[in-house]
Amino acid sequence: MAFAAAIGAMPLDMPESVLVKFTGSLQPGVTLRDVVNAIPYVAIQQGLLTVAKEGKKNVFNGRIMEIEGLPDLKLEQAFELTDATAERSCAGSTIKLSVDTVSEYLRSNVALLKNMIARGYGDARTLARRIRAMEAWLADPQLLEADADADYAAVIEIDLDAITEPIVACPNDPDNVKTLSEVAGDRIDEVFIGSCMTNIGHYRAAANVLKGQGENAARLWVCPPTRMDEEKLKEEGYYAIFEAAGSRMEMPGCSLCMGNQARVEDNTTVFSTSTRNFNNRLGNGAQVYLGSAELAAVCAQLGRIPSKEEYLAIAAEKIDPYGDELYRYLNFDQIEGFEDSGRVVSVEEEARVLAEV
Repeated sequence: MAFAAAIGAMPLDMPESVLVKFTGSLQPGVTLRDVVNAIPYVAIQQGLLTVAKEGKKNVFNGRIMEIEGLPDLKLEQAFELTDATAERSCAGSTIKLSVDTVSEYLRSNVALLKNMIARGYGDARTLARRIRAMEAWLADPQLLEADADADYAAVIEIDLDAITEPIVACPNDPDNVKTLSEVAGDRIDEVFIGSCMTNIGHYRAAANVLKGQGENAARLWVCPPTRMDEEKLKEEGYYAIFEAAGSRMEMPGCSLCMGNQARVEDNTTVFSTSTRNFNNRLGNGAQVYLGSAELAAVCAQLGRIPSKEEYLAIAAEKIDPYGDELYRYLNFDQIEGFEDSGRVVSVEEEARVLAEV
């Protein structure tokens, strides 16, 4: 920072990139969280990543992960992939999406920011400038793309057609990934569904797994990332399902994932949707598996990690047929009456603020 202050510039070396290219399509019962874990899984198979700390090899370390082959993901889904690149020790990440996908997300955000002005959030001028920038992009949408002749430190190709079961990160290292078949039957004491790796669709799917199954066999913590998710899930009846299963409903935010807001019991085995499973992060001596919210709900129901056959049967009955209903996202521009929800600033004052930027 001192260097930049002295000369008004900061020379930086551009990190190399690793291209992760997906082909094929998601198979029944396989989720995006399994796709996240497929990245280190395939990298290990190709000799580009090792789990052991001694002599550790990590092709991603300090590099940019560029993801291609999933252009139609919603932004909420894309975040699940890009968030996880921190656990690969990446310096940053990009994901190639379609103009339609990005436009849909920005239109929703314009509606959200306008509502924030209506609710009296500060600074209204800052919010208005962001709105104008988004609207300018929407009027002439252009996305960055890699050069056709771009050089990469490595190229990792992943065939989604070949992933036929969940992939989980095992205790206690996000790189220690194995297929569900390799860890089936392991006891699970506590389950956490939460963190920035989740979105509202995950909670609907998890609740659908638990619906009508009675009390959970494992202790289940449920923590939506935002209050808006919480309100919508309550309105749709999914909170009632979690509560009927004996779940502990947490205040929206980080909860167990942060490691200092709540803790699991000492020396327990946990299945979590959080980003990382470092030693003692969720609890003293905790052994933590990382995977999808859908698989987490099954683990909570059974008190153990299911077999591939058990999980796929539950997914085929309770998740796959209801995908369109479960995996819906909060498009604020499509919610009737949202623009005036919680309004404390007049329509005229809001319009004045927007006109001044």
